[in-house]
Amino acid sequence: MEYRTLGRTGLNVSRLCFGGLTIGPLQSNRPLAEGAAVIRSAFDAGVNFIDTAELYRTYPYIRESLVGAKQDVIVASKSYAYTYEDMRLSVETACREINRDYIDLFLLHEQSSRMTLKGHAEALAYLCDAKRQGIIRATGISTHTIDVVRAAALIEEIDVIHPIINIKGIGITDGTAEEMLTAIRFAADCGKGIYAMKALGGGHLNTMAEQAFSWVLAQSGITSIAVGMQTIDEVLLNTEVFSGRTPDSRLWASVANVTRRLLVEDWCVGCGQCALHCPMKAITVKNGKASADSGQCVLCGYCGAYCPEFCLKII
Repeated sequence: MEYRTLGRTGLNVSRLCFGGLTIGPLQSNRPLAEGAAVIRSAFDAGVNFIDTAELYRTYPYIRESLVGAKQDVIVASKSYAYTYEDMRLSVETACREINRDYIDLFLLHEQSSRMTLKGHAEALAYLCDAKRQGIIRATGISTHTIDVVRAAALIEEIDVIHPIINIKGIGITDGTAEEMLTAIRFAADCGKGIYAMKALGGGHLNTMAEQAFSWVLAQSGITSIAVGMQTIDEVLLNTEVFSGRTPDSRLWASVANVTRRLLVEDWCVGCGQCALHCPMKAITVKNGKASADSGQCVLCGYCGAYCPEFCLKII
């Protein structure tokens, strides 16, 4: 496994970051011991970086996985808190539930515009104070928008940016993949650490996973990529790919045979774009929300490219 320094933070992270959403209650909902074992298998394979968020409710999995860990693990978390006090509570909750005195990296979760960034000024002020006190080691933001990447690049108090980027540009809300890459390179040139998300477009690029990962790994300015994993075989497959090795056919077959489904997130607004573009006519809008017929859906992922809210994911 290759390791790189995340911007100017001094954090030396693996190129593969364990994305902590997939195993938890919001997606595959693995039992605690099983989910922790999946995370631990990543640590054993050389991954030393894990990304989570208060929203994901996966702190117990991480706490369990860290018991007996053979290496120092860098933990990143995020919160939607926008006041000083609420962000303090979010950071304290993370420390308590993960059983650590500090969190390596703490981010403002899902910043959608420059105005959103301004609205979280108090929360960022707390993170800066926490950094000075050693409660966190670096600050950051996560975002799906190009404009926020550009804005955050110029904010001195922000150390790290966690943007969405993939070969098809799925989930980028205000432009193309190339435009996002330009913003990422600008931010990296400004000294920001960059670790990417959604290299597989929320599961919509699973059928071209090796190409999709290789494309993001080849982009300058990106230090690490957070990838959601829900089985030990997925961990083994991804660590092989990220280490530049060719996984054997058994691993590919095992991961390909995992039963998957189309997840419609709670924030779906029922716009109907997915239904309009579904080649199998498997999606309808019912009671103001998209609904997929599992008997008709072939998990092609086309719907995800047309969802303006990025609320469709294959898990």
